[in-house]
Amino acid sequence: MVRNLVILGGSSHPQLTRLICEDLGIPPGAVLLSKFSVGETRVEINESVRGKDVYILQSGGGKVNDHLMELLILISACKTASAKKVTAVLPLFPYSRQSDIPYNKTGAPLVKASNNYNRPDFANSYTFESTPQTPHALRPQSNDISADVLNKSLNRISLEDAEISPAQKARLSQYEKDTSKQSENSEGVNGYFSGRTRVSSTASMTNGVNGTHEENAGASQKSSTHKFAPRPGYKEWVAQAGTLIADLLTCAGADHIITMDLHDPQYQGFFDIPVDNLYGRPLLKKYIHQNIPDYKNSVIVSPDAGGAKRATAIADSFGMDFALIHKERRPTRITERQNATMMLVGDVSNRLAILIDDLADTSNTITRAAKLLKKEGASKVYALVTHGVLSGEAIERINASALDKVVVTNSIDQRENCKLCPKLEVLEVGHVFAEAIRRVHHGESISTLFQYD
Repeated sequence: MVRNLVILGGSSHPQLTRLICEDLGIPPGAVLLSKFSVGETRVEINESVRGKDVYILQSGGGKVNDHLMELLILISACKTASAKKVTAVLPLFPYSRQSDIPYNKTGAPLVKASNNYNRPDFANSYTFESTPQTPHALRPQSNDISADVLNKSLNRISLEDAEISPAQKARLSQYEKDTSKQSENSEGVNGYFSGRTRVSSTASMTNGVNGTHEENAGASQKSSTHKFAPRPGYKEWVAQAGTLIADLLTCAGADHIITMDLHDPQYQGFFDIPVDNLYGRPLLKKYIHQNIPDYKNSVIVSPDAGGAKRATAIADSFGMDFALIHKERRPTRITERQNATMMLVGDVSNRLAILIDDLADTSNTITRAAKLLKKEGASKVYALVTHGVLSGEAIERINASALDKVVVTNSIDQRENCKLCPKLEVLEVGHVFAEAIRRVHHGESISTLFQYD
């Protein structure tokens, strides 16, 4: 029996909340979770949490946005009710795959203009009495960067920095020719009008020919001076979801975060509060040791380069062979979304291949990897995944794939998926989170839960 501890479960995974409370020997906290007819989330805590340690369990599967808002309201309600400490327990961290994307020069192409400010002698000739290039009613307007010059410069830089196909090179060269023609037409029109003297409005009205010429020239100048538009393949800046979610949880009042197998470890750096990232690796290793006969002759396979470190940790601890599936993506300047070519690095012929990954959402990666492994001669293919999101057509894809078995944890509710997929097997993680909660509540070290073995 643990005193001064309250476990509140969200609506995402009530079964896991019940299992954790059974391990701790306490009943779940009394909380009312519902929705108004308009769709707003309603939260009522029906027991006192004053001066207690509150642990709110909410996973990131299912309706992620609704569950996230429910979690934020629960945290705020506990802080308002004078809870001593509020810890958010997130078996699957929401938005964990949308960490902040660093700046990339291909995302925001800029060209520095050659003006009077960046001349070599500008620093010596500048004085505080110098007049900046600002448009004035009685002075000519300063030179600026026209859209045509900017377009030509961007095209030249992209051709010099990247290797493109002959077809794309021809297309870009034609684009440059069209741009240069528009620039010449614009210069010709400007020169034509700069050499002419002004005519009065009466003369324009009496001379219909001159008026027609002026209207045509003005229309030509307006059409040639167009706004800058990004070429196909231009990658715009994306939202910083990682920092946003961290700020939301912190501002709501969370004092501590407990999660498992973050997709991107840098997520912990977005928080100003402690974050404990537990590992599901011991559960996967225990399953391999107890349920796969002659596992020493099997091969641990990483479905992509990002999970190589995770897979090699298991392979090294068991002394097993390791293989890697390399995804070769070569995006073009026209589109950056292409199906990657998968290549196997290693030997799996006549052996059991065990795919190790942290998350399976649409299951496209593991099913394509299983197809490649069977093509390379693997006798069986197992997939061991920590978080089985299995959204969209994932279940149908797994049933029709070359996978012989898919092992996931119950960090997300898998009861409906087990009914639809006979290949699916679920591992229990409730005791891991229960032990973490007990140790944190009593001020004990949880470093043993971080160990791989």
